[in-house]
Amino acid sequence: MEKQQRVIALGFFDGVHLGHGALLQAVKEKADRLGAVPTAFTFDKSPTAVITGQAVPLLSTVEDRILLMRQCYGMREVVVAPFDAMQRMDWEEFIVRYLVETLGVVHVVAGHDFHFGYMGKGSPERLKAKCTELGVGCDIIQKVERDSITVSSTYIRTLVAQGEMERAVQFLGHPHILTQQVGHGKGIGRSSLGFPTVNLRVPEGVIVPAFGVYATRIWFDGQSRPAVTNVGVRPTVADNDGRVTVEGFILDFDGDLYGRQVRMEFHKRLRGERKFPSMEALAEEIRSNARQARAYFGG
Repeated sequence: MEKQQRVIALGFFDGVHLGHGALLQAVKEKADRLGAVPTAFTFDKSPTAVITGQAVPLLSTVEDRILLMRQCYGMREVVVAPFDAMQRMDWEEFIVRYLVETLGVVHVVAGHDFHFGYMGKGSPERLKAKCTELGVGCDIIQKVERDSITVSSTYIRTLVAQGEMERAVQFLGHPHILTQQVGHGKGIGRSSLGFPTVNLRVPEGVIVPAFGVYATRIWFDGQSRPAVTNVGVRPTVADNDGRVTVEGFILDFDGDLYGRQVRMEFHKRLRGERKFPSMEALAEEIRSNARQARAYFGG
């Protein structure tokens, strides 16, 4: 990596919520003043999952984290480090050898609960003291609250798992997103409903929103279209195999996005998933959901 001066935010940044945003905004402002590169440092896998051995569903993939940090907070670089190697590194070595000598960091921003290095011995207090010793700037950002609730990935996971997308937006600062390559579906959307569909999968280890139908926006080629998206197992479809699918019915669009990369934003849950007596009844309900989505987006 090219040696240049960087101001860096340290964290895992799952979901890139408003708490993370406080760190990233501080980095951008400091970097602009110093003429340095605003940078975020993150891990390739969840530290909590590795340390505890428990499955912790993620709000976002690494790719979506990078996109959000660049797009929402102006990070010019995002360093994705292997957590397995980093957790074996001595905390002082992480600061001196990795941050300062390798990355050229001149200012560090971390959260009040950020721990790092072997056995998590690196703490915000140790980070600040070592940076002071090295002549490197350091800011420790305190927790961010909304409605007297601490903004955290844990709380937002609960909201997404319950389908409370509008409240999730209040804590994320942006809609919950899923970026994926469009796969083949069964052609039901276009043939039965008159809407082309995008069929996505939820990557392994990423949280599945509560089953149901959502008002969403789908981004591709720099534009977005409103959509009605079903998350679930499609109980009305006779040959469903029980797999979780994410199927978006795109409004006001006639085209084929198969094989294309799209970003789906979840804005509001319209209803839960349920089995209908016939495909005709399902089609009529989704047309009704489409009208709801149009009204929600003001179209």
